[in-house]
Order: sequence, then structure tokens, then C-alpha cells
Amino acid sequence: MNQGFISTATEQDISMLDRLVNSAYRGDSSRKGWTTEADLIDGVRTSEESLQAMFQNANALILKYEEAGNLLGCVYLETKGENLYLGMLTVSPGAQTNGIGKKLLSAAEQIAIDRTCRAIIMTVITQRYELIAWYERRGYRSTGETHPFPDDPRLGILKQPLTFMVMEKILQKTQA
Repeated sequence: MNQGFISTATEQDISMLDRLVNSAYRGDSSRKGWTTEADLIDGVRTSEESLQAMFQNANALILKYEEAGNLLGCVYLETKGENLYLGMLTVSPGAQTNGIGKKLLSAAEQIAIDRTCRAIIMTVITQRYELIAWYERRGYRSTGETHPFPDDPRLGILKQPLTFMVMEKILQKTQA
């Protein structure tokens, strides 16, 4: 079995990231994995333009997971004050359940520790129960805060009213 590796994505990866993220979140291709937004939202999850904007944010980076020359996963990370925001955690539908998501999450947590962040925060659509349970098994908890899903066709066409819940994982401070 090939050994994958995690590295920082660059602007040269935008087209591949766009294809990966959209295949994993929406449409029929996303149904090959264990979690999808296809029953909740139509349209694309991201675009090359929105990914380009992510690369322009000096407080952000995208990690990518590659194996045998194939892009199989990614995650967006942005320092926001004392927290690290985690978004767009993506694993190719055909490669889900192989531990790639856990590896990307672990790498994100290490970055948060290295940056002396208080916590990792994220938003998850409240109707994505299996995904919420996956994050909870990894130590993330609901903060009780919610936000409405934006009514913006660039983010997708809602099939029903949706809400984001804010989840966080408080990072353990190591003793010196």
C-alpha cells in the first residue's frame, strides 16, 4: 500500500482542489462516500475563484493529502484571534474510511498547537448528524451557537432551510 503525505497546497493546486471538494460534498459522486451534502444542497461547494481568495488570506492555508500522485484530501485552516478555524475538510469519496480525514484533522490540530491557539473551531450543518458524531468522537463539542446557512446561490441551492452549528475542541496546554 502506498504511503500518503500531507503538505501545504499552493495556488497551482486550485483546479485539483476545486474538483476534489465539489466531488466530495455535492452531486452523485459524493454519494460514494459515507457523508454527503447532496440531499441538502444542490450546486457547487466551492469554485476556483473562492479557492483563489482563500490563498490570498495571509492568516490561512490549505493542507492537502496526496498518495501515489493523487490528491485525496484537503482542509482549510485560518487563524482567527486565539482560535484556528477549520473548514472544508474533504476526503475523496472513494478514499473515505481509510483514515485520511483523521490524518488531516491531526495535522490541523498540530498546527493549532504550534500557533498556541486556544481551540479549533468549525461550523457544521446541523442536519449532518453522522458528520457531527464523527467530530464528537474526536473531541469536538457543540458550543451551543448556531448561524443560518447563507442564502447565497454561490454557496449552493438549499433543498431545505439549513443551520450551522459551531463546534470546538479546546486544546490542552502542555506544561513547561
